[in-house]
Amino acid sequence: MIILLTHVPEARIQYYGERALAGLRALAPVMLHEGPQPLDPDGLAAAAAAASVIVADRATAVPATVFERLPQLQAVVRVAVDIRNIDVAAAGRAGVLVTRARPGFMAAVSELALGLMVDLSRGVSAATAAYRADRAPEVRMGRQLSGATAGLIGYGSIARHLAPILLAIGMRVVVADPYASVDDPRLTAMPLDQLLGEADYVICLAVATAETENLIDAAALGRMRPHAVFVNLSRGNLVDEAALEGALAAGRIAGAAMDVGRAPDQMPSPHLARLPGVIATPHIGGLTPQAVEAQSLETVEQVRAILSGAVPTGGVNGETWSRRPRPGPPA
Repeated sequence: MIILLTHVPEARIQYYGERALAGLRALAPVMLHEGPQPLDPDGLAAAAAAASVIVADRATAVPATVFERLPQLQAVVRVAVDIRNIDVAAAGRAGVLVTRARPGFMAAVSELALGLMVDLSRGVSAATAAYRADRAPEVRMGRQLSGATAGLIGYGSIARHLAPILLAIGMRVVVADPYASVDDPRLTAMPLDQLLGEADYVICLAVATAETENLIDAAALGRMRPHAVFVNLSRGNLVDEAALEGALAAGRIAGAAMDVGRAPDQMPSPHLARLPGVIATPHIGGLTPQAVEAQSLETVEQVRAILSGAVPTGGVNGETWSRRPRPGPPA
């Protein structure tokens, strides 16, 4: 029984960690990917030729061809919530289990959201850049979060963590999510079009699906107030980037902040990130020790269950898992 961990060395340090790696090694021999770039499908198939379990980072795609080439593979464990670049249907046909980690980054992403909102409102990054360039920063009137309206698009785990924080600092919080029940009486549920017209801060936290592709398009941006700002902490797929660039250039919205985009590994697109009125961070919303360990240590427990023949919490296709190892005592 051999485990392949696909993270490149830097990502292994930042997004997996020594404690989780030691946990995997206590279960079975672990092969590491030492190349500087994420494995492509051919590279993954070659690297996993002897592996029973692949523990995959978010940048490593697992298409159907990988399952076809690895008859000994029993499971693919994703160290993330997003499994869109794993062909789960092909895994099922091959009898391979696919799992994903539960979100452990709610606090980290919520704190970043609050920081981006403050920065957009008070010009922190702009003033810092001016001082470092030996220029006098613009002294401009800021905006207070207290008393303003935050509109949350999507009411998943992050929104449920963030909403009480925003309420605690005196914001009104409205939510648009046709698939979720808003059970907090302090929040106001409403259709997306209405939210866009009422919110001072539009915060995108919806799941990326075919339905939400380009959800924030020219029409949506046109419904926002001219003084409102847009914050994306979900996925770049939800935003029509040309429309966002146009809205910023025309002054139809006051600014934007983004931790994600359509660049590789869901990074913000550079042409948007360098625009005036934009604050961008390189997909670091969940990059804190606590958030990373919450997911990486969970995958260790998932592998432990898999090696004993059990479908772990996080398994997405347990009903088709035919390459199951013989049940045995946990390592």
